[in-house]
Parts: sequence; structure tokens; C-alpha cells
Amino acid sequence: MSLDSIDRCILTELQKSGRMSNATLSEEVNLSPSACHRRVQRLENDGYIRDYVALLDARKIGVPSTVFVEITLRGQADDVLDAFEKSVARIPDVLECHLMAGSADYLLKVVAEDTEDFARIHRQYLARLPGVAQMQSSFALRTVFKTTALPV
Repeated sequence: MSLDSIDRCILTELQKSGRMSNATLSEEVNLSPSACHRRVQRLENDGYIRDYVALLDARKIGVPSTVFVEITLRGQADDVLDAFEKSVARIPDVLECHLMAGSADYLLKVVAEDTEDFARIHRQYLARLPGVAQMQSSFALRTVFKTTALPV
């Protein structure tokens, strides 16, 4: 299925506010409520909409620090990559893990209370990851902007 302009408007609005009612959404995209509901269901069934979530405030939750960790592995064999990926997926403080092209093999996005908490995360989890040859951490000083909305 390809997306038409109304589908794109629906996706854009839902990315702004996933809890808006179908009536409000239908007004925003100029569709009848029943037609809007059918389109949203189709977008969900076709996998364009994966889930609905609550986005939490990291400061209020107590993890205001973001640390980006570049990891280089000792090798690139499938078993090394698989072991690393399975282990890193179990670390609760890691929000994202990306296999990279470039100088590092992986880039992790980690949240922590502060530098001491990150030191704990490093000792308890990161230093024990399998196959790691080198690790470099960079603390974000300030988030200039952040979005979860994809361009549609």
C-alpha cells in the first residue's frame, strides 16, 4: 500500500498527539469520523503505525544525563556481533543501539542520573559486554532539540 496525502496527514497528526480522539483527528484531516477510523485501522494493520506510547520526561524520571558510547569490537564475525547485540539489549539504561559504518562498530544511547551513575552502568554492564576492544563515551551537554516524529 502506498500512502496518499490524507494518510500522511493522519500520521503527522498522530505523531504530534497519539491520544487525540478520532473525532478530533477527523476534523484535523478533514474526513468523516468513520472514514478516518478506517484509515487509522488500515495504517495500523499495514504496520505504518507500530504502537502508541507515552513519552516520559527524563528529568522527572531521574535520568537527565544522556551519554553516547562508541564501541569497537575485536572482530566482525557473526557470532561476535550476535553475542554483543544480545548482551547490550539486556541493559536497561541503553535506549538505542546502532550498528555503524565508520570508525566505531556500534553507537549506544545511554541515560543516567549523573556521572557517578554512568560510572556504575559502565562497571556493571558496559565493561562486561562480550567482544569489546575499545569504548569511548561522550556526555551530551544540552539537548538542542529532540523528536520522535518521522518526516512523512
